[in-house]
Amino acid sequence: MSSGDLESEVKAKPHVGLFVTCLVDFYRPNVGFAAIALLEQSGCTVSVPESQTCCGQPAYNSGDQKSTLDIAIQTIEAFERFDYIVAPSGSCAGMLKTHYPEIFAGTALEKRALAFSEKVFELTSFLVDELAYEPVAELNAKPGANSSETNTFNESITYHDSCAGLRELNIKQQPRDLLAKVDGLKLIEMDDTEVCCGFGGTFCVKFPDISERMVTDKAALVQQSGAGVLAGGDMGCLLNISGRIKRVNADVRVYHVAEILAGMADGPGIGDA
Repeated sequence: MSSGDLESEVKAKPHVGLFVTCLVDFYRPNVGFAAIALLEQSGCTVSVPESQTCCGQPAYNSGDQKSTLDIAIQTIEAFERFDYIVAPSGSCAGMLKTHYPEIFAGTALEKRALAFSEKVFELTSFLVDELAYEPVAELNAKPGANSSETNTFNESITYHDSCAGLRELNIKQQPRDLLAKVDGLKLIEMDDTEVCCGFGGTFCVKFPDISERMVTDKAALVQQSGAGVLAGGDMGCLLNISGRIKRVNADVRVYHVAEILAGMADGPGIGDA
């Protein structure tokens, strides 16, 4: 391959800015590494801007308009140079894609916010809807493994649909299509998978009693499914449900869907020691 061909190939790769999210950064960095692995396997160049912080959703939900605007401007400035902005979270992606245009409506930054929002995707939606993701054996194999060894996950799992991803971004089938590509994995749908787990960002702080009842019901549905693993696409939901699962001593491990897809779910689950 000539230097010119190589340069053309590099330029042809979509340049993705990964919005890591606060909860992934603080509680489960493995999800961020898994997201990078999946995006690179799909032919993307991935950057993680160090200037990123929060998406601004806690401030937005609390009515702190000034902080929301300040955070949103900082986020747009950090990410607008990329071809795509991808987040392993329907909640954060929903804030960036749906609510940024709303908060800047009628201002001088409206067009800029709209252009930014059009490039925002939740991870599983981006892999399926934009990249038509297919596992690659050589890249999906673990370090030191035979190159023909593909990602396997010999477990029964059930999947929780997070509210923001489902209702704001229409994310339902995409993670299931991706999980169907993992060898050995058996998906068992729980009842009421689309019902909220009770986290809801600041909702669980403002209404703790209601939130506790909701997550208790959700944990019971996870157990009733008979699956040994719970997967989902939002760390807030997964932290909330895993916490309740531990309190009722259920024998269920919890992983972000990206960890399973990237072959990086062989360690302790979320909330495990």
